[in-house]
Amino acid sequence: MSFYRPLSTTYKLSGRVLLVPVVSVGNVAQLAADLLIASLKLDRVGIFDPKHLVPVVGAREDGTAGLTTPIELFGEANSKIAVIQQRSPVLKSFKQQFTDTLLEFIRNSGVSAVVFMGGVDMSVRTDSQMHTPTTFIQPPVSPPLDGGPLASLADLPVPPYSSPLPGDHRSEGSSWHVPFIPGGGIAHRLLSSIPNSWQIPIVCLLQYAMEGDNRSDAQLLATVAVRALGSTAVISTWTQPTAWAHGLFGTPHDQTLYG
Repeated sequence: MSFYRPLSTTYKLSGRVLLVPVVSVGNVAQLAADLLIASLKLDRVGIFDPKHLVPVVGAREDGTAGLTTPIELFGEANSKIAVIQQRSPVLKSFKQQFTDTLLEFIRNSGVSAVVFMGGVDMSVRTDSQMHTPTTFIQPPVSPPLDGGPLASLADLPVPPYSSPLPGDHRSEGSSWHVPFIPGGGIAHRLLSSIPNSWQIPIVCLLQYAMEGDNRSDAQLLATVAVRALGSTAVISTWTQPTAWAHGLFGTPHDQTLYG
C-alpha cells in the first residue's frame, strides 16, 4: 500500500491549505481537527497507510458505513481547507520514518500552505508565556507568510513560541534551532526534519493544555487556525462532532456500582 490512498477520483489537494494535528498533550490538536471537520462539513476523501501508528479501528461518525482508521484525510470540493485527522500516536521505533514520509507527501501534494497544530504542557510555562494560550513556530526554511494563505497570522495577538527551559540547544542534525516543546509529541521532530529545500509556507500553532476536558482549548486553537487563514476559511458557528456527546470520555460508569 502506498502512503496515501484517495477515496475520491475527483478530489485534489493541490492549491488547498492542509491542517495537520500532532498527537500531543491533552489531545488538543486532534480535538481542534474534529471541530474543523465538523464545522466545515468535510468528508473523508482519503486514508493513509497506518503501519507506523498504534493500530486502532472504530465506527465512523453518525453511523456512516465503513470503519475509521488511524489517519485519514478530510476535505470538500468547494473548500480550500483540507484536514488530516490522526487518531493514534506514532509507534516509538517508527517516528522518524513516519515524519519523513509525511513531509514528503506534503511536499509533493501541491498544497498552498501547511499548518501543524499541537499542544504544549502548560505546567512548565514561564511567566511571560502566561499572557496568551496560543503561540506559534515558523521554521526559517518556510517561505514568508505575507501575501500567502497564512498572511493573517501576523495580525493576530499570537506570539512566537520559545522554550521554557534554560540552556535549550540545537537539535542534532537540524539546520536551525527548534525550541523544546514539552508534551508536544513529534512536533519537535517534524519541525527539525523539514529540509532546507522546503518551498511551502508552513507554521506550527501550539496550544497550552493539560490532560482533562480540553474542548474549550481545542476551540481556541481551531479559532486561531481559521483566523490565520483569513478569508480562506470562515466559520460563524462551531459545530461539535456528535461523537463527543457519548465517546469523548468513554461510556458513563454504572452508578449502581457505588451503591
